Amino acid sequence: MTTTGTDIVELDRIAVYEALRVVELAQEEDWARDTPCAGWDLRRLVAHMAAQHHGFAAAARGAGQDRAYWREPEDMSEPARTHRAAATAVLAAFAEPGATEREFALPELGANFPGRTAIGFHFIDYVVHAWDVAATLGTELDLSDDVLDIALAVARLVPTEPAVRGPEFAFAPPLDVPPDAGPLDEALRLLGRTPEDWPTKG
Repeated sequence: MTTTGTDIVELDRIAVYEALRVVELAQEEDWARDTPCAGWDLRRLVAHMAAQHHGFAAAARGAGQDRAYWREPEDMSEPARTHRAAATAVLAAFAEPGATEREFALPELGANFPGRTAIGFHFIDYVVHAWDVAATLGTELDLSDDVLDIALAVARLVPTEPAVRGPEFAFAPPLDVPPDAGPLDEALRLLGRTPEDWPTKG
């Protein structure tokens, strides 16, 4: 449970399903679009998302230290299908009894973390990556205020050291947050995104 009493596995499932929804909105011509992740087109972003799912699934089962599980898929000819398979794998791993009590090895962060904390990292990752995809496609996320409030609380806990922020990492260095920012905008800016550069259709 989180400090608010909400099940982090359920929150993660909500974020992953929203990421699945927006990825599956993409048409063939969309995969080459630029994304909020500098230097990555949508196909590369979704490859990264699939790799992270497989890596976290391995971590939940005690094998996260093996970097082979974190590699991007070689075949990205069907990005949405590849992403869905990876998402299904991680949701199954997190749903196993005792997953939140295990220790997860997360090599990108250079440490092991309690399962509940690690799943919290995955949750915020997929709120942000769902937004990345939605922003690329010019649409909006469909996440409740309650989910976004918890995403913001988690975003405030994400390490900010240069060793885990910047190119080749999920998040860029944090940006200043305007005083009138809502929870999603604040979370995005804490994690290096510039939502004002990516208008949506509403």
